[in-house]
Amino acid sequence: MTCPSVTAPVSVLTLARGRATHLHNVVLGLTRQTRQPDELVIGVMQDAPYDDLPDTTFPIRQIMIDGTDLPLARARNAVAAEATGEMLIFLDVDCIPAPRLVDDYARQMAEAPGLFMGEVMYLPAGAADADWDYDTFHQIAVRHSDRQGPPEEARRACEDYRCFWSLNFAMSRTAWDASGGFDERFTGYGGEDTDFGRTLSEMGIPIWWIRGARVFHQYHDHCMPPIHHVASVIRNSELFATKWGHRTMEHWLHAFRMMGLIENCRTGLRILREPDADDFALCRQGRDMPYAATGRVIRILEDRARAQEGLPPSDAPMAARLAVMEKDQDDLLAPTATANTVAAE
Repeated sequence: MTCPSVTAPVSVLTLARGRATHLHNVVLGLTRQTRQPDELVIGVMQDAPYDDLPDTTFPIRQIMIDGTDLPLARARNAVAAEATGEMLIFLDVDCIPAPRLVDDYARQMAEAPGLFMGEVMYLPAGAADADWDYDTFHQIAVRHSDRQGPPEEARRACEDYRCFWSLNFAMSRTAWDASGGFDERFTGYGGEDTDFGRTLSEMGIPIWWIRGARVFHQYHDHCMPPIHHVASVIRNSELFATKWGHRTMEHWLHAFRMMGLIENCRTGLRILREPDADDFALCRQGRDMPYAATGRVIRILEDRARAQEGLPPSDAPMAARLAVMEKDQDDLLAPTATANTVAAE
């Protein structure tokens, strides 16, 4: 697999539904790059294209994506197909690129084949509302407690495909074409990233953590685990099992089961009830929280279960708590008859 020249054209790709202010800030961030992209391609997952975007020296093209089921896999494939660059940078609409993002990714893609994941920092509520600047972002942004930090060296191999997530990544056109893109059978929320990472792993296409290529994630009201997407998480996890022999998103499934939202029965995962106000209060990201974290919710649920048994909150080291949690998740990974039903759809 050949690497492009460091000066090869760069396409930045994003997907958007609503969040016009977030998209506006992404475009502003791209205008402030040390190296401008050659184009921005927006996959528009709503009825009308965006207007009143900032002026740029590079073209912006908006590609209309039909469907109401949050077709993330199909939309990413669509914007990649429309892109003209030899280097493809995928950014979530929530992510404001730091000034060196384009240059950092271009240099990495010119040196090694594969997929590259840049740094992600999380901003508190209100940080990007108006007249934002990077100096302030660097002072107030924080890292996610459940996510891998950047390597000390410029680039380090990511040995676990499950760590891939599509918030901020880049690939050469050659690597993207070799991958075949995202599996468009994944619709709604969840699973398509892990499936894509598994595909790359099976093909021997490297996945890299890199230092730099930083983005600043803009605050928005969010739930983690994603209790507002229970049905699609279950469906996509079963679909994953038809391909790879086991389910995925087990940490979310584990939290759903602890909350009494689902059960694992002989015929597969089954929804027991819809989330209620107390569930949303537990999982929703507050305005005092730069990010939502499934790990935080699971630890609260574990301590609640201990309290019901008359036990105090756990004081076990985090490594020990994680080991117990992984053991509890094991039976959620087993494929079921439901998986075969999904595959036939």
